[in-house]
Amino acid sequence: MHSSARFLIEFGAIILALGLLGRFAARFQFSPIPLYLLAGLAFGEGGLLPLGTSEEFVAIGAEIGVILLLLMLGLEYSASDLVSNLKTQYSAGLVDAALNALPGAAMALLLGWGPVAAVVLAGVTWISSSGVIAKVLGDLGRLGNRETPVILSVLVLEDLSMAVYLPIITALLAGTGLAAGSVTLAVALGAAALVLLVAVRYGRHISRFVSSDDPEKLLLVVLGLTLLVAGLAQQLQVSAAVGAFLVGIALSGEAAEGAHNLLSPLRDLFAAVFFVFFGLHTDPASIPPVLLPALALAVVTAGTKIATGYWAARRAGISAKGRWRAGGTLVARGEFSIVIAGLAVTSGIEPSLGPLATAYVLILVIVGPLTARYTEPLATLLTGRLRKPAPASDTADSGLESVAEEPHEVGQ
Repeated sequence: MHSSARFLIEFGAIILALGLLGRFAARFQFSPIPLYLLAGLAFGEGGLLPLGTSEEFVAIGAEIGVILLLLMLGLEYSASDLVSNLKTQYSAGLVDAALNALPGAAMALLLGWGPVAAVVLAGVTWISSSGVIAKVLGDLGRLGNRETPVILSVLVLEDLSMAVYLPIITALLAGTGLAAGSVTLAVALGAAALVLLVAVRYGRHISRFVSSDDPEKLLLVVLGLTLLVAGLAQQLQVSAAVGAFLVGIALSGEAAEGAHNLLSPLRDLFAAVFFVFFGLHTDPASIPPVLLPALALAVVTAGTKIATGYWAARRAGISAKGRWRAGGTLVARGEFSIVIAGLAVTSGIEPSLGPLATAYVLILVIVGPLTARYTEPLATLLTGRLRKPAPASDTADSGLESVAEEPHEVGQ
């Protein structure tokens, strides 16, 4: 009974603290994510109030939080939208990999960590945080913006690429070579392709099966189906987040709308728990020794992510403001970066890799929501100051162009 009471006290304190932090953030109109992470640092090992009995439950809640974030994001788009965006944005995925993986690999080699550590750190700096970005898009009211499908396409390409990357990096860390991981790689790719095929071809049938006039039944069926598919995807070496996202795009019509309304409060609760869990596993004492290289890497890769989003949005015909918003939104790193770094830490290839990756992700997961909000207005201010005043005869034309461009943007 004593341990049960302690669990309730600890978990209740976490939820209460998150609620108060969320209200504080709403009062000053900024994303609560950085505050949730700082709360995690306070509750983690080496923090002010370390947790005891509730940490395992928080870990499970954090995993559910990522799954619900991606499910809700998937509900915003149809399967045809996904296929169309992937066809048009595959080149953005290649640019994303080149611009953001190379700085991590270069840093590892400069620090003398060797080629395997370079491949690991390349993955850490390459993959944006789908969970953080999904939450930021919702907080800022940008799910309906024209640039959001571009952001989504880049994220999905990154998540799907993990089905290839993770088996390869696991084989390298184990020292077995690529051939030993070929079977696992084939299974992962086949599973991802199968889930995507089912979502695209049979989405209407799935929606009809799930749909119900009873909110209770709809909630149970959608939540159960999502967790089941996410678990199966993870068992087959595919990201659970990808599985949840594909369930979301498979649902449409009344089923998607009803599920969105019912799951929104659960999403917000478990998403907050996810960010706390991330902070729990960061020992504040391990950050100072690797802070300078992590900060340098964060600055460089924040710039490369902004360039990636800007390029992808420009290629899709988005206006200048939308391009900057797309770039700033992609900056945050999170769950996948920590997973990749965790594999390296377990293998013991480089003791300093784990702390550096943790510090790097902590910096960008705090900075990411800020760049998402302020990159576009800051870029607009700077370009406005640098631009020479237009001749008087061109003023009317410039105004007409800006008026014609802005209606394409939603949710500014």
